[in-house]
Amino acid sequence: MPSLLALDIGNTRLKWALYAQAQPGSVPLASGAEFLDHIDRLSEGPWASLPLRPEAMIGCVVAGDAVRRRTEEQVEESFDFEPRWVVSSAAECGMVNGYDHPTRLGADRWVAMIGARHRMLAQVADGRPRPMVVVMVGTAVTVEAIDAEGRFLGGLILPGHGIMLRALESGTAGLHVPTGEVREFPTNTSDALTSGGTYAIAGAVERMVQHVRRHCGAEPACYMTGGAGWKMAPSMSVEFELVESLIMDGLLVIAGDRAARIAG
Repeated sequence: MPSLLALDIGNTRLKWALYAQAQPGSVPLASGAEFLDHIDRLSEGPWASLPLRPEAMIGCVVAGDAVRRRTEEQVEESFDFEPRWVVSSAAECGMVNGYDHPTRLGADRWVAMIGARHRMLAQVADGRPRPMVVVMVGTAVTVEAIDAEGRFLGGLILPGHGIMLRALESGTAGLHVPTGEVREFPTNTSDALTSGGTYAIAGAVERMVQHVRRHCGAEPACYMTGGAGWKMAPSMSVEFELVESLIMDGLLVIAGDRAARIAG
């Protein structure tokens, strides 16, 4: 398999990782992140001194066409291949997309679910797949439900911590306060705001776990990822595995599967 550059372009940052081959579980040879305002420095910055020149690229993008085009310009300046982007489809890599309009599902959500299913299948000791709840905590928060057969049942979208705080500051007089701590019984405004946002997200996640448990008749495997996942993990009342690389893992699974189908 060729060396691979994997890109995850969210609403705030572009994350990238270089792999010697498209093998799920691989450790990146190099990685980094840039805020979207700084994408134009990639070709002359970190990508100019990679330890290995990538032979292919795969990525997912939710930030819009303008950001995607700027990224493509950087890829084309740096390397000799066409950028390839994952678009959500009806089915891929053992996952079935239950969205009303499958192609409208955010590509990052689809890729993360594929990465999570691959991880779950590698972890089950008895060979019996488990249902899953997959959570991404970033600018926005998504909470996905997947049954044991790999069918995406549906998911929630809610604002992340920053959006919640900005909404309160813009809509409520006098709430321009610094971020506080998560407390069971907050006794100041900063802690009340931080705790309220954290428990709102935790409540949505825990409700989805209940839905999946009842619908599937089994305890789901639960995975959390995203730049702010570490903030949520201590406040969860259900067991979650925090996986920082879930989207990159999904991109590796997709790239490896596509390469194998072409070779076969």
